[in-house]
Amino acid sequence: MKTLGLLRHAKSDWDDMATRDFDRGLNDRGRKGASLIGKHIARQNIGFDLVLASPAERVQRTLEAALPGLDPVFDKRLYLAGSDTLVDVLREKGGNSDAVLIVGHNPGLQELLFALVPPASEDALFDQAASKYPTATFALFELDIDDWADLDEDCGRLVQFTRPRDLDPTLGPEI
Repeated sequence: MKTLGLLRHAKSDWDDMATRDFDRGLNDRGRKGASLIGKHIARQNIGFDLVLASPAERVQRTLEAALPGLDPVFDKRLYLAGSDTLVDVLREKGGNSDAVLIVGHNPGLQELLFALVPPASEDALFDQAASKYPTATFALFELDIDDWADLDEDCGRLVQFTRPRDLDPTLGPEI
């Protein structure tokens, strides 16, 4: 049994339209959401053995605000990666880790969620995640594998899906 966490970067800053997408930081709402979801993740006491992250600025700032003190492995392949690339990186770098956290981008994180959960395990929590995977959202899976090399479709069970707005309603969608 392996544990996989997926954390989408927090809301990025679009104030300077001349800034490259890769170099965008977080806006105030993003920093607040990242901090809040980080406290939530810390309360889970998961003990991630490995943190894999996109090197994009907004991912780095999300990690600083949410989970300071972690020592992530930044991998360029995770920048805007699709689910196939996420799986490849997990298979390659998972090693002996029991619990891995990926911090990255959508739509790849949501695509991976769809790939990991078999139809028979789709439930209300899955339905919530399937409708939208907002910024600074954390998903947690139990994977029915003993080795990351065995990671494949339909091997997971979604056990948690937490959005910042679940912890603070003021962080819900802007109307």
